[in-house]
Amino acid sequence: MKKILTGIVIMTLFGSVGLRAQDIHFSQFYETSILRNPSFTGIFTGDYKVGVVYRSQWSSISKPYQTALVTAETRMPVRGMANDFVSIGLLAYYDKAGSVSLQTLTLYPALNYNKSLSSQTNTFLSVGFTGGLIQRSFDPTKATFDNQYQNGKYDPAYATGENLPDPSFNQLDMGAGVSFNTTTGQDNNINIVLGVAGYHFSRPKYSFYNDRNINIGMRLNASAGLSVQANEVLSYQLHANYMKQGTYTETIAGGLIGWNKMEPSSSTILFSLMGGVFYRFGDALIPTVKVRYEGLSFGMSYDANVSKLTAASNLRGGFELTIVKTGLFRDPKYQKARTLCPHFY
Repeated sequence: MKKILTGIVIMTLFGSVGLRAQDIHFSQFYETSILRNPSFTGIFTGDYKVGVVYRSQWSSISKPYQTALVTAETRMPVRGMANDFVSIGLLAYYDKAGSVSLQTLTLYPALNYNKSLSSQTNTFLSVGFTGGLIQRSFDPTKATFDNQYQNGKYDPAYATGENLPDPSFNQLDMGAGVSFNTTTGQDNNINIVLGVAGYHFSRPKYSFYNDRNINIGMRLNASAGLSVQANEVLSYQLHANYMKQGTYTETIAGGLIGWNKMEPSSSTILFSLMGGVFYRFGDALIPTVKVRYEGLSFGMSYDANVSKLTAASNLRGGFELTIVKTGLFRDPKYQKARTLCPHFY
């Protein structure tokens, strides 16, 4: 199995005509707004949001595939428009895969306009854009070739017999999305968000040999989320995400049930403990827990692999950790942003 996975990486590096690369994914996808839909930038309670996501997978059958992501978002009211906002964000991630350390570094700034559709409820139509830089590289010293095996033994001193390309290259990328979010129900205790987005409009190449037939296929994302504060103690969230990239499709859905402790004489949640499960269709069952204290939350999930790789993985897939902080600016000029804003869902 290790040789098979290594071969997949090698094919990605030096593959044949018609190959298409696939993007990274996260099980706690609802914490990665810019990666999922740039029009989700700024849709949270507070003035700013910063987050970190770390994922490690396939350690049971190969060298672990490791991914780390950091993100920051804020928004500001549009002058003269009582409820409209402009949101800005920045996302960066690092991904390392396989025996030859195939690495991806990205930087994606995002800009989102949130147009208020109601003066009574927090209802917004948002249009967002992102454009960034992708750097891909591999470590040629970790690759092995047939010529380096003599009499059944491997010796790195032997010539590879290969004319290897430049082990790194840079590409520009762009994406856009639209979303709708609103509050409804008694005391606006129900939050709903819907969105669609597209990525890789520039079709960035994925070939170290500058082969335009090997590129990143356009990705379509469709997302939905529902958050309900049932009473002072109980809340729940439902999330779903569909992704299509070339011939590859991925659907993940699930939910979390939470126990909450309110601040005395206030409707503000002081502490929340949530647990639930998500399912990536045909791939993994994902138990998830999340703890939130004031504006700081920690989430943990584990992919229990249920795909055709189960015989090799023994149900072991990937561990994922998220840390998210939301808060308020203390400058009086942000008072409007604190009182009129999209709700965290």
